Amino acid sequence: MSGNFSLVTPRLRLRPLTLEDAPALLRTMGDPIAMRAYERTFSIPDIQAWIEKNIRRYARFGVGLWAAELLETGEVIGQCGLVPQTLDELSFLEIGYLFERRHWHQGYATEAARACRDYGFDVLAAPALYSIIKHDNLPSQNVARRVGMTPWKTVHYGETLQDTEHILFRITREQQPRP
Repeated sequence: MSGNFSLVTPRLRLRPLTLEDAPALLRTMGDPIAMRAYERTFSIPDIQAWIEKNIRRYARFGVGLWAAELLETGEVIGQCGLVPQTLDELSFLEIGYLFERRHWHQGYATEAARACRDYGFDVLAAPALYSIIKHDNLPSQNVARRVGMTPWKTVHYGETLQDTEHILFRITREQQPRP
């Protein structure tokens, strides 16, 4: 993945994370309400390690979580992308998304997730895409449904979490909505 990679939607640009994005990501990852599903918040050093992990993913897999910038201002308001995962002996690409609370309920997560879905199917030729969502995280489940995903099975994910019950949402290439 080149440093000038980006996916553009009507209101967002998704581009590779850089260490300079850490303060912007702290507004989400340091927010206990936004991070409820993670059961913890992140410090700047934690976020820098998170970004570095994604930079390694870009180099190894060509994908990872990307910064979500407002096209109008260039402000980073969250992250969304395709994350290689292995769960229950299944390897797949997960559509992951995490946005600042002040930008919730404005359609940004759905818009970004749709762009990732289309990139995953149209460019990467993935046979299916998934999202791992905590069983009680209804807003994230609603985003998954809006991009065409349906609950596939219950899984246990996140060995450090107190509550590991998650729903694995899935959409296949054949189910991808076409304009």
